[in-house]
Amino acid sequence: MNLQEKIRAAASTQRSRAFPIVIVGHVDHGKSTLVGRLLHETGALPTGKVEQLRAVSEKRGLEFEWSFLLDALQVERDQGITVDTTQIWFHTQQRRYVIIDAPGHKEFLKNMVTGAAQADAAILVVDAAQGLAEQTRRHAYLLHLLGLRQVAVAVNKIDLIGFDADRFNDVAAAVRGYLASIGITAAQIVPVSAKEGDNIAEASAKTPWYHGPTLLEALDGFPDRAAAVEQPLRLPIQDLYRVDDKRIIVGRIESGSLKVGDRLRFTPGGREANVASLEAWGNQAAPVAAVAGESVAFTLDEDVFVERGGLATPPDAPPLESTRILARLFWLDKEPLHAGQRLTLKLGTAEADALVEAIEEVIDVETLLPAKADHVERNGVARVILRSRKPLALDRYETMARTGRGVLARNFHIVAGFVVESAEGGRLADLTRVDASVSQADRAQLNGHRGGVLWLTGLSAAGKSTVAMAAMRQLFNRGRQVYVLDGDNVRHGLNRDLGFTPEARTENIRRLAEAARLMADAGLIVLVAAISPSQADRDQARSIIGEGFREIFVSADLSVCQQRDPKGLYKRALAGEIANFTGVSAPYEAPRQADLVVDTGSLAPIQAAQVLIDYAERQFAAT
Repeated sequence: MNLQEKIRAAASTQRSRAFPIVIVGHVDHGKSTLVGRLLHETGALPTGKVEQLRAVSEKRGLEFEWSFLLDALQVERDQGITVDTTQIWFHTQQRRYVIIDAPGHKEFLKNMVTGAAQADAAILVVDAAQGLAEQTRRHAYLLHLLGLRQVAVAVNKIDLIGFDADRFNDVAAAVRGYLASIGITAAQIVPVSAKEGDNIAEASAKTPWYHGPTLLEALDGFPDRAAAVEQPLRLPIQDLYRVDDKRIIVGRIESGSLKVGDRLRFTPGGREANVASLEAWGNQAAPVAAVAGESVAFTLDEDVFVERGGLATPPDAPPLESTRILARLFWLDKEPLHAGQRLTLKLGTAEADALVEAIEEVIDVETLLPAKADHVERNGVARVILRSRKPLALDRYETMARTGRGVLARNFHIVAGFVVESAEGGRLADLTRVDASVSQADRAQLNGHRGGVLWLTGLSAAGKSTVAMAAMRQLFNRGRQVYVLDGDNVRHGLNRDLGFTPEARTENIRRLAEAARLMADAGLIVLVAAISPSQADRDQARSIIGEGFREIFVSADLSVCQQRDPKGLYKRALAGEIANFTGVSAPYEAPRQADLVVDTGSLAPIQAAQVLIDYAERQFAAT
């Protein structure tokens, strides 16, 4: 079978699978009743099932409800609510479906998220009498949060309003307007009676004013998701082997196809090479091509750098490459998530240490409304910024789901799942990193020392700048390539557009760290003198700079700093003239475990500088 035949066969297989749809809406708007009616109308129920349920209902003294078909759990019958997602298969003349009936009760948000995340499209159920209830808005927002854009609306219980066209039009307009406000276009809005069967499979004579499709026709109108094999190649690198003189790369193709001669780009890094061969084990014949869903082993025509966790893609359809990700996250751990925590990020075959840089907003588990918060509770949904220590190859979830989702772990336990909303820098894979013609080893040999960053943190007037400047003078006199990045000086230039809000302080530190990293890479010993009051911000700086980062705590009691007050800042802050002043109206987080503590409360400036000089010489010695 050649490549084109394999692609056609794989695409046909995927399209023959059931099309997944999730049912969401208010707890009392009739979701389960609607699903039961759909099964009945499409002949999906076993013979005699309805009669059996009618008899059971009569025996228990209950009026028969179509929702009984889904009440498989005793707790559901006792409580009258759906508590888990249930998968039900049926088919129309057009295709096969699997309906994921997701719970609508607020206590079971986790299961609803699980169900909606598996779907390609959704049916939003709205009560014709109650209209756009608050819980309906919440569930619609959740569809938006999970990236579902194919939505049909079933305005249910149309019989209870006497099939009133005006009432239906009012509800439809309200629903359409709200969905549009959150970025969803309703494919169809259908007036239905799940209990009576109106406009489910056949047009109802009771709604002569409605000329749109039935609900089943609306489902059949949803386009299929593109087959994985028809999407651009995404091949996460699983491992590398040496077999005789061959360097064999292995992985599972998530999307697209691969054949001998294909040009590949490996991200992160952007190195490119051609596929020299596809390999097989034992006496098996080597394949001519491989497609999505298959594991593959291959060699390259050039010995370019490739490692586990990278992503092989076509050069003309690269992924995103970034260390900073905006993600939609579902938190699973019993301990709340806080900004500043470090977790293990797993995406495909890649694994990296990641900092939770910020919690942008939390979706309240009861209201599903976004709000500012400083933590995420268990089962909470949030938008967060994750920063990894190393670049990652990824895609936006809405574009390429298979390479746009991952998990976070702590101590080898999964604590969160996430999908990628965006990544800072966009398609950095479109940029090629240029190898330096002078190595760090070359610079160290010439300078007599390695480059690195001494990050001096402490209260205002603790003596950071004084000590840094004195140390720079002495190191320079010894022939060291050294420079001071002073927090105040940088705010007059590079960071003069930033204020002193927590967000601005974080960005100030990020820019300082990026500048220091470049200077250290050029072989300099960089002394950064900046208050940098947040441990999370300093951790971010460490992740940016990497191996050469050293955190130096310039320690002096607040009372000592206030007595010194060389710039009169404490006096002004205590008088209320300066807002957000560290140590007075804004907090300072002392380092949890500094690499070096310099006590300027007991040491004279020249003594403190000498401590720093001796430390720098040891840490950044050439060998």
